[in-house]
Amino acid sequence: MIKDLLKEKEIFLVSLDINASNNIRLVIDSMKGVTLSECVQLNRAIEKGLNRNHEDFNIEVTSPGLGTPFKVREQYVKNIGKEVEVILKTGQKVNGMLIQTDDNNFIIEQDKQVRIEGEKKMQRIKERVSFFYGAVSKVKNVIKF
Repeated sequence: MIKDLLKEKEIFLVSLDINASNNIRLVIDSMKGVTLSECVQLNRAIEKGLNRNHEDFNIEVTSPGLGTPFKVREQYVKNIGKEVEVILKTGQKVNGMLIQTDDNNFIIEQDKQVRIEGEKKMQRIKERVSFFYGAVSKVKNVIKF
């Protein structure tokens, strides 16, 4: 039911959690972002599709907050061209511009200062680094003010 409702609105599912107390938490997103109105509409549509007489439940429909780690590939696609922080399973942190993603990995471009042979000063270069999804602990947007 939820997949059909999301498909109609070009919204994708980030996560769906249902606990033993029948608290349903649905996190959604789209390429253009999700409005409060869209969350309310989806909440009401899901409530209509469920039977409160049969089972009592509580439902919350929300979008991921700023700085929330990415959970699904669509979030990587949505954030191409934005600066991200990658935390590897080893604990190493890497920042850079997300420039590409596919089913197996994603690529960021980072600025580095390196010493080029024959030059006195350090030079800034752009370096592309590829990461397998399985090698990272979390990836999230870098928030700048």
